[in-house]
Amino acid sequence: MIKPLGKKRGGDIFIPMIAVSLALFGILTVYSASNYSARNDYGDKFFYVKKQAIGVCIGFIAMIFTANFDYGKYKKLGLPAVISGAVLLAAVFIPGVGVESYGAKRWIGFAGVTIQPSEIAKFAFVIFTAGYFAKNPERVNKFSTLLPVLGVGAAFCLLIIIEPNMSITMCVGLLMIGMLFAAGVKPKHLAAILIPIALAVPVLIIAEPYRLKRLSAFLDPWASPKGEGYQLLQSLYALGSGGFFGVGLFNSRQKFEFLPFSESDFILSVIGEELGFVGVVLLFAVTGFLIYRGIRAALRAKDLFGCLIASGIVLVYAIQVVINALVVSGSIPPTGLPLPLISSGNTSVITFLAAFGVLYNVSKSGDAN
Repeated sequence: MIKPLGKKRGGDIFIPMIAVSLALFGILTVYSASNYSARNDYGDKFFYVKKQAIGVCIGFIAMIFTANFDYGKYKKLGLPAVISGAVLLAAVFIPGVGVESYGAKRWIGFAGVTIQPSEIAKFAFVIFTAGYFAKNPERVNKFSTLLPVLGVGAAFCLLIIIEPNMSITMCVGLLMIGMLFAAGVKPKHLAAILIPIALAVPVLIIAEPYRLKRLSAFLDPWASPKGEGYQLLQSLYALGSGGFFGVGLFNSRQKFEFLPFSESDFILSVIGEELGFVGVVLLFAVTGFLIYRGIRAALRAKDLFGCLIASGIVLVYAIQVVINALVVSGSIPPTGLPLPLISSGNTSVITFLAAFGVLYNVSKSGDAN
């Protein structure tokens, strides 16, 4: 079990406790959001929640392992992690291996099990980048020595965007910038990287007609209330009807197949409807506290590698939480992205629980209590 090991090596027990608590809360909300659609589509109202419970159990076991495995050994796994991540991302395009859903090839499947490689690739990038700069901290001083990190980030973004998956591409891009900043890259080099990325975003939107439609729906969802604007409107209906205290747990009306993907990308809308503004604020207070403890662990890490790998884990989590919240509230154009630890999705919950085990491990070595 994960437990303190004494004052000098106790670690920040809040990290695994909060992560597991959020995952357990996720099981509850997945059931609430999915029981109606699961019964209609699969004849079993527990279909999604059983899968989520299995994922949480596997993730908890993975967390126990990573919490007690010397994180310093990951430093040698940077290149293998990147190669594995790239192979998995490319595998989605292999006939018979890749699984297509709603026109996107984002999963690989075998023996009845599906995996979303992009969820794994994000953390593979963290391991590679942390190890790369930890081996030679002077690499942050020259633009030429940043190219391996930029190359890996660009390759991952390219493989993800052609799935297509704009949301995870944005996450990886922001993660790359965040990791470079945490490593201490010079502002002028960051600016040189940010400018072409900023210019690439509108190009990517224009390149795909469906992205233009989503942008149009974001600007005026009532222009296509039964088309591209439908999902955003249903999300806003859910959040609005929740009021201050919500309609009560399990009492959501939007989950009755009005709100698409209510158990995954838009589960926050159901939480807002059932638990209201107060419930959402409490959820994000807990989420914010977890991010704070992660940052604290990174700052108190005993070495640069620990600091960077902890920073990367916190960045992945924080970026995804913020983007999901902005999407469901209509603050940015709709894009498919799960709420970490909460939304339905085994690959996501397993990798995040394992990652928070690593974060706890870093906090043990740095005495972040």
